[in-house]
Amino acid sequence: MKKIKSLGLEINLYTINESDFISLTDIAKFKDKERTDYVIQNWMRNRSTIEFIGLWERINNPNFKPIDFEGFKNEAGSNGFSLTPKRWIVSVAAIGIFSKSGNGGGTFAHKDIAFEFASWISSEFKLYLIKEFQRLKVEENERLSLGWDAKRMLTKINYKIHTDSIKENIILPNKLTTKESTLVYASEADILNISLFNMTAKDWKILNKNKVGNIRDYADVTQLLILANLESLNSEYIKRELSQAERIVMLNENAISQMRSLLGNSSIKKLENKN
Repeated sequence: MKKIKSLGLEINLYTINESDFISLTDIAKFKDKERTDYVIQNWMRNRSTIEFIGLWERINNPNFKPIDFEGFKNEAGSNGFSLTPKRWIVSVAAIGIFSKSGNGGGTFAHKDIAFEFASWISSEFKLYLIKEFQRLKVEENERLSLGWDAKRMLTKINYKIHTDSIKENIILPNKLTTKESTLVYASEADILNISLFNMTAKDWKILNKNKVGNIRDYADVTQLLILANLESLNSEYIKRELSQAERIVMLNENAISQMRSLLGNSSIKKLENKN
């Protein structure tokens, strides 16, 4: 549940399956704070309203019931016609409007429908509502971008743990030269790359000649999380003196297992969509 303010009124927002729904009950308070249900019903009895919300359902709802909708459309505007959100939802299997009980509850509608309702309430109110909604989305996008940057930074911090383990357990005991040490670091980095991306840094560069940066700069959020975990795991495997052949198999198995666990995670999906 989120909140925005429009012309002094607090408006509740609700997110379902990445879609934003806005409280019609709160918007209706701009017209009549005591009889919000009546205001919504009065709007829904208009033929233009029925046509609009029916078209929205037809476009977005595969289970929409067009025959029941036609019945409402034919009755709309007549003196004896009335329509409540509940009746609409049940009759046409609507998904664009829903009712929520409890604190912050009321009648909610998809933002497309809510803005149409706000326009019926007041053109001025609608403009301020859209402005505040857009401001909220900009702030969310900025937070999501910062979240992605944090994941990228996490892998860089973890990589220090990884390289320290290489230095202490492979380079120093074997007294390798600077050139030999560089090759070891690159080789260990590619163990992680192969385990997760199924290719070395050089392989990626050959396939992406026109791109600036490296394979990790183009990783998505899920891959960055897994990479951070693999760096920690590999540093422990090195301390246990496991061979590269043994480690690459174990790391790949871990990468696959973690990918399966994180696949479809809604929070990660949202970050990936925004980036």
